[in-house]
Amino acid sequence: MFKFAFIIAILATPVLAEEDDLSLYGDLNREELTMDRILEDMSRGETSMTGCAAGYFMTKGGNHDSARLTFETCADAGYSAAMSWMAYMEDNGFGGDGYIDPEAAAEWNRQAAEAGDPVGMFNHGIDLMRGWGVEQDSEAGKTFVDQAASQGVEIAQRLRGADYDLNEITPDADNWKFSPLF
Repeated sequence: MFKFAFIIAILATPVLAEEDDLSLYGDLNREELTMDRILEDMSRGETSMTGCAAGYFMTKGGNHDSARLTFETCADAGYSAAMSWMAYMEDNGFGGDGYIDPEAAAEWNRQAAEAGDPVGMFNHGIDLMRGWGVEQDSEAGKTFVDQAASQGVEIAQRLRGADYDLNEITPDADNWKFSPLF
């Protein structure tokens, strides 16, 4: 009986000719735990915590276009930390067209804050206090900074302890960036 079932199984197995399209059978022996695999997954819209975290290594390694793809895909999937990283990308002109975009950065920070991300709350608060990419609203900004501080964000606690003096957290070398343009 066993021999008969084995012969039927062999006969039922399709024989692949050289011209057969193997992609019909899915990915065989896919790479795992590589940046190429993460980027392949991101291009398909497939996210994971480790894939989203890999964007950090991409941008710190200077691969900003790949980091942007990763962070944007993850942010669109609801990863609030990726929203903060998208703000970082926009604040520094990394990836994309290479231009600093304060409005886009502020929008990503707002989304992260609304998603409950404490770093997003801090960044959104700072944007509001400075008027960076949004209309300036110091009181609303302080509220967001306070929320971040109450969730343990140390730099928010430091800023609150300095009576919200932005010079406490902004190096002198960066003051030019946040100065009003008119």
